[in-house]
Amino acid sequence: MASTPSPSGSSLTPPEVPFELHVANREKLLKSIRQHLSDSSRPLQGFVLLQGGEEQNRYCTDHTELFRQESYFAYLFGVREPGFHGAIDIATGNSILFAPRLPAEYAVWLGEIKSLSCFKERYMVSMIYYTDEIAQVLCDQYGGSGKPLLFLLHGLNTDSDNFSKPAEFQGKEKFETDLTTLHPILTECRVLKSDLELALIQFANDISSEAHIEVMRKTRVKMKEYQLESMFLHHTYMYGGCRHCSYTCICATGGNGAVLHYGHAAAPNERILEDGDMALLDMGAEYHFYGSDITCSFPVNGKFTSDQALIYNAVLEAHNAVISSMKPGVNWIDMHKLAEKTILESLKKGCILVGDVDDMMAKRLGAVFMPHGLGHFMGIDTHDPGGFLKNLQIMERPKEPGLKSLRTIRDLKEGMVITVEPGCYFIDALLSPALESSNTSKFFNRETIERFKSFGGVRIESDLHVTANGCKNMTKCPRETWEIEAVMSGAPWPLDKTSTNAANGKG
Repeated sequence: MASTPSPSGSSLTPPEVPFELHVANREKLLKSIRQHLSDSSRPLQGFVLLQGGEEQNRYCTDHTELFRQESYFAYLFGVREPGFHGAIDIATGNSILFAPRLPAEYAVWLGEIKSLSCFKERYMVSMIYYTDEIAQVLCDQYGGSGKPLLFLLHGLNTDSDNFSKPAEFQGKEKFETDLTTLHPILTECRVLKSDLELALIQFANDISSEAHIEVMRKTRVKMKEYQLESMFLHHTYMYGGCRHCSYTCICATGGNGAVLHYGHAAAPNERILEDGDMALLDMGAEYHFYGSDITCSFPVNGKFTSDQALIYNAVLEAHNAVISSMKPGVNWIDMHKLAEKTILESLKKGCILVGDVDDMMAKRLGAVFMPHGLGHFMGIDTHDPGGFLKNLQIMERPKEPGLKSLRTIRDLKEGMVITVEPGCYFIDALLSPALESSNTSKFFNRETIERFKSFGGVRIESDLHVTANGCKNMTKCPRETWEIEAVMSGAPWPLDKTSTNAANGKG
């Protein structure tokens, strides 16, 4: 990606969405569920049935919140409108969409009422009916004896601890229902990305990387944090067609950088940027449901101090060490520990910590500075599901500090997309107990640590696609301190040879 902005403001153009992507996703699920049924000596009959999302109003008002499709439904059907159901006939492989029957006044207030044939063509399904016809259509399509069997989506999201919602419709009592088979199979389908999915994730990364660079260039002392958020949102929507963000933007400066999920309603990106602050910006755009998750950290005045460079480079070395080690078969717990150890070694070199690093690891000191997990699966959801699946017979979630926050503990597989986001934070709620604890107090250089107590934090986050022999970094932001300083002083990105030499002090 050549991300030096053109006169139009961007080098990028939103790609056409190939709905063959969702056809392939349905075929992938069909193959997996047929294999499961065959292995279980069960008949290859019945229907997968999912209910799409519904529009929601703001509390008791008539203000309708901007709709975003339920993620499993988006994965299989790509439908952007609310109120749909979708089915897959396991016996025939046919896909069936059910659209809401809209009232005539819809055309007055909300626009054209599209024909069923329009939806059939756009979403590339075998058949299309109305939602009030679900029971009749599925009964008519069923070729077996007795009540037709419905495989409904019901299972735990291990990030939220919420359960997915099984489909509801008139006439459901005419069917047998299976609430256990579908969820783990469909979730595992989402873990490994197709080339068509990867292309959308790559565009989301490209436009988000470009937006991060624009924010970096335009950041100035005395701005408000929300102005940085605003610039990012504008760029990704204006030039990338990204109406949705993958998550709420985190625009933390100064001490706010130690608040891991800053930017929520009670801490709404409103601090004034001060000279000498570090900025930690965690922002990612979403394009046709597929997201990005990128964090850049940089000095708001464009020049790293020695202390800022120390912490930043500690995190960067961890980020790069993990990426260099990633390939199929590598376990994610080992990658998390590698990141922790790399950061602790750098803090020891910087005289913030003293003592044996292996002893620090044994006492879980790394979790004091990086309490969150190293990364998470990413795709249609920022925290894509599949990190902990019961049917994989993998170990239970660890219980130790830091490790208990991991969103997956699986071995890497080709086709996974996972974030690498090490961080180093000075969080008083963790530092103070560690300084007092008999297990960890001996590791701190107390005089030096005082200098960093209001530092905030640094996080560097990239999105990685696991390949056959390693991984590909899909994120394209400046990472080295000299690259960041060059871009913030006006150099193009990627840096050309002249800019690179100048930034490195070469003639």
